[in-house]
Amino acid sequence: MDEGARDARRHPRLNPGNARDPGRVEDGPVPHRQACREPGRQEPDPEVTITAATATVAATTVLDEQVETLLALGYPALAGLTEQAFTDRLEPLRDAAARLPDLPADTPPGHTPLVLVVTRELVDPERTVPLLRLTGGRKEGILDRNHGEQGLAPYRAIEQVALPDPGAYLLLDVDRGEEFLGVRPEEALPVILGRRRTPLTIEEGIAAVTHVPALLERNRCFMLSGSRRGDRRVPALWISERAAKLGWCWDGNPHDWLGVASAAARTA
Repeated sequence: MDEGARDARRHPRLNPGNARDPGRVEDGPVPHRQACREPGRQEPDPEVTITAATATVAATTVLDEQVETLLALGYPALAGLTEQAFTDRLEPLRDAAARLPDLPADTPPGHTPLVLVVTRELVDPERTVPLLRLTGGRKEGILDRNHGEQGLAPYRAIEQVALPDPGAYLLLDVDRGEEFLGVRPEEALPVILGRRRTPLTIEEGIAAVTHVPALLERNRCFMLSGSRRGDRRVPALWISERAAKLGWCWDGNPHDWLGVASAAARTA
C-alpha cells in the first residue's frame, strides 16, 4: 500500500455564536511609586506585565461552519433530505455545542477540538469518501477496492465505542495519534482505552478530514481502530496519488506513517 477549507459561511437557520476578541491584552496592577520618580521624567516600571489573551472561538460558531461545509458538499441530497430537513436534524447539536466551553482558535498540528460527525444512519460513508480533499488539493477521495464487494457495509463500531446518537453527534478533542506511528494497532488500542479516550470509527475519520483536511498529511496519516469487521482488518486513512484514501491494514502490522487516531469524548 502506498501512503499517503474552504471559507465556511454560517447557516442562517442556526443562531451563530460570537468569537472572543483574540487581540485583547491586560495590564498587571500599576504600583504606587510616583514619589520615587524624578519630576517630569517618565520611567518604565519593571513590575508592569502584559499578558496576551488566548484566542478562542465559541463551539457553536465552529459547529455552524461545519454545517455549512456539509451543505456545500451536498450532504442533504445524499441523506435523501431537503436542506431544511437536514439542518433541522442537526439543530439539537447546537444545544450540545452551547454547553461546551469556548474552543482554542489555534491548535497544534494533528489536533482539532470539535468535529461534527454524520454517520451511515444518515449518509452512506462510501458516498462521502469521494468528497474528501487534501489541503489545497482537488483530487477526489478514494475508496480502496480491497475492502471487497461489500465495501464498508461489514464494518461496525467496536464494543468499547458508544455512540450518543446513531445519526449525528459531536466528537471532541481529536488527535490523529502520531505517537503511535510504527506501533501495531493491536498494541495501541489498549493504551488509548486505558487513557479513557476512544478510537475513531470510519465515519469519524471521514468527518475529521472533511472538516479539517490538514489532519491528513504526508507521513502523518492514521488508522480508525473504532471500526472493525470481525477480522484483523483495521480501516485507515492515508494519502495515495495526492488524494485521501480510505483503505485498511492488518491489526498486527506496524506502519511508520500510520498512527492511531483517538478522541476524548462524544456528545449529542
